[in-house]
This record gives sequence, structure tokens and C-alpha cells, in this order.
Amino acid sequence: MFKKILNSLIDQPLLTSLFATDFFILLFHRPPFFFSLIMLGALMAMCMYFGQKLALFKI
Repeated sequence: MFKKILNSLIDQPLLTSLFATDFFILLFHRPPFFFSLIMLGALMAMCMYFGQKLALFKI
């Protein structure tokens, strides 16, 4: 499972770098409120995209 996640992140380098940058800016920098809401929305959209792309627990 970990290898599948890692391979998916390597296959999408632009989205992975945007995801990591967005996450660490929100975690450590504390941007202004409205900008952080926009960034949080983008982070959620990327999480949903990666979740759909991976489908780890597909039955």
C-alpha cells in the first residue's frame, strides 16, 4: 500500500509539490484568513483527487 501511494505521488510531480507546499505553508506560516481558506480548499481538492486516483480500498 505504501509503495502504491509513493508511486502515485512520483507520477504526479506538479500536484505533489503543490500539495506539499500548500500543506507546509498552512502548517507553519499562518497566512491571512481568506487566503488560508482558499489554500485549504485547494488542499482538500488535491486530497480528494489523490484519494480517487489511488482507490486503496477498492472492493
